[in-house]
Parts: sequence; C-alpha cells; structure tokens
Amino acid sequence: MDILTIKKLDAYLKKVFNNPMLRVVPRPKKDDSAEVYIGEEFIGVLFVDDEDDDLSYNFQMAILSTDLEP
Repeated sequence: MDILTIKKLDAYLKKVFNNPMLRVVPRPKKDDSAEVYIGEEFIGVLFVDDEDDDLSYNFQMAILSTDLEP
C-alpha cells in the first residue's frame, strides 16, 4: 500500500468511526496491507483486495475472549 492510499484510508476511517485517535500505518516488510491503531493500541489490519478488477479494502479485527472479561 502506498502512502497516499494509507492517508486516504486513515482519513476515511477517522470520519466513519468519528475517532481522531484512529490511525492507519504501513506494515514493515508488507506492501499489501496496513495496520490500524487507536492511540497506541493495535486493533486490526487493512488488506488490499484487487481481485476481479474491483479494488477494495478489507478490515480484519480479532477480538480475544480474554478482552471480553470484566
């Protein structure tokens, strides 16, 4: 993912989730995805999907059962 795309995704996610603390950053040694954080907390990965000649981005977020415990 190039820097311009990452900046666009960053702005889009901040707007959609109404959260200026959200940020999208490049992944080290990977060019098909970017990491998503809220502040310093890693929350997921954005992947490029360019199959079928229709470019899209998939956000993947894992929620561990231990995160749900009070």
